Amino acid sequence: MTTERREAIAIIGMAGRFPGAGDVETFWRNLCAGVESIRPFTAEEMRASGVDPGLLADPSYVNAGAPLEGAECFDAAFFGYHPREAELLDPQHRLFLECAWSALEDAGHDPATFDGAIGVFGGVGRNLYLRNNLLPRRGLLDAVGPYPEALASEKDYAATRVSFKLDLRGPSVNVNTACSTSGVAAHIACQSLLGGECDMALVGGARIRVPMRVGYRYEEGGILSPDGHCRAFDADAQGTVVGNGVAFVVLRRLSDALRDGDRIVAVILGSAINNDGASKAGFTTPSVRGQAAAIAEALAVAGVAADTIGYIEAHGTGTAVGDPIEVAALTKAFRRSTDRNGFCAIGSVKTNIGHLDAAAGLAGLIKAALAIERGVLPPSLHYRRPNPQIDFERSPFFVNAGLREWPRGSGPRRAGVSSFGLGGTNSHLVLEQAPPPVETSPARPHQLIVVSARTPESLDGITAALAAHFRSHPETDLADAAYTLQVGRRPFEHRRFTVCGSTEEAAAAL
Repeated sequence: MTTERREAIAIIGMAGRFPGAGDVETFWRNLCAGVESIRPFTAEEMRASGVDPGLLADPSYVNAGAPLEGAECFDAAFFGYHPREAELLDPQHRLFLECAWSALEDAGHDPATFDGAIGVFGGVGRNLYLRNNLLPRRGLLDAVGPYPEALASEKDYAATRVSFKLDLRGPSVNVNTACSTSGVAAHIACQSLLGGECDMALVGGARIRVPMRVGYRYEEGGILSPDGHCRAFDADAQGTVVGNGVAFVVLRRLSDALRDGDRIVAVILGSAINNDGASKAGFTTPSVRGQAAAIAEALAVAGVAADTIGYIEAHGTGTAVGDPIEVAALTKAFRRSTDRNGFCAIGSVKTNIGHLDAAAGLAGLIKAALAIERGVLPPSLHYRRPNPQIDFERSPFFVNAGLREWPRGSGPRRAGVSSFGLGGTNSHLVLEQAPPPVETSPARPHQLIVVSARTPESLDGITAALAAHFRSHPETDLADAAYTLQVGRRPFEHRRFTVCGSTEEAAAAL
């Protein structure tokens, strides 16, 4: 087991599209408000999606899911795609590419001017668009041929497509470990940064089920819920629900991020991955020993004691078998350094948005990082009484069932994020509160605020979005915003500017 503490990795940017949330800020507000974005589908919606009317009458058919609004939309022209190319492209790849761009903008770095190598790590889920939308259209596929079809459809090209379209020269690695894909990708990205292979890393995951507005047949003992709700760690937990979404983070070495004045959401102190091997009941069954080893290794790499962890964003699928195994594994890892009980909150974002498969790990990472930054723990939904197979009373954990303040205490806030893949590949990351920002010299009384876009319509949208941001975040440092808009965003041909002395003036002018 590794024991030497390594340099921390800074999370400097985020982007995502989630059920019920078109961006990360809306996602966070939904989490804090306890919004469940899993919803029932009407018979009309499901018939329009091609569900057999006979199936709708089946009592075992569950008419629920967590759809992603706008998943069919893609700004093909922005990335230089011909309409026919875009039509072939898996929607998971489309949104993976769009969110990669958005994440870099959120981080305040234009890849065209960044002085260093930018890597891309991540993966997407199973391509159902090919099966359900393209294969029935044999005329289209025959016209383009098998090679373009493969390039547009295979999992192998999600990360490398981003590197090509954004001209990124660092490592470009497609990761596919089922449900732990994006958690594993984050670990590999950290290793690449620490090894000097890249100076910035884009980490992403996407899962778009096509069609989205369909239910599923419940099977007893399976992973899917019989009633369309995910009740992680609860006595009535019987499974999860299919979710759709995309999640991205941007990572840098902490020393580089501090030197360049990046906004740091949180830092990754340590991470670990492994596989269960054969010491479990079956290929799809989780393992206490495997999960505990990954968690303990991540804590050791981070160089922190388990009793300094205040929150665990669990894999938390809400299955009767998986939840007890996960808590047992966490307890086994924590008991290596503490005998304390009931001090660490635990929760699962799957209760809000369902299981995002290849994007699930990063959805949890974004939730945990924002909780650390803002000192608030969002509730884990549908928890009433504990699964009888989980002894929370004699464990370090309690389920965080309500919105809770998370004070800093005697040390920085810390959290763990677990992501476990079907087939046994486990990942765990240890997060910590970012160091305080370096004080800067006083700013000029007025600032130049600039915006640009490739089309007049996009310019109007960006202008309105920036005005709304200043209105909702009047505490924004205007000098920092002006600098990022000028240096961290790529200039396009359609432009606007204003000179102002406060965020109120900026919002009004925009």
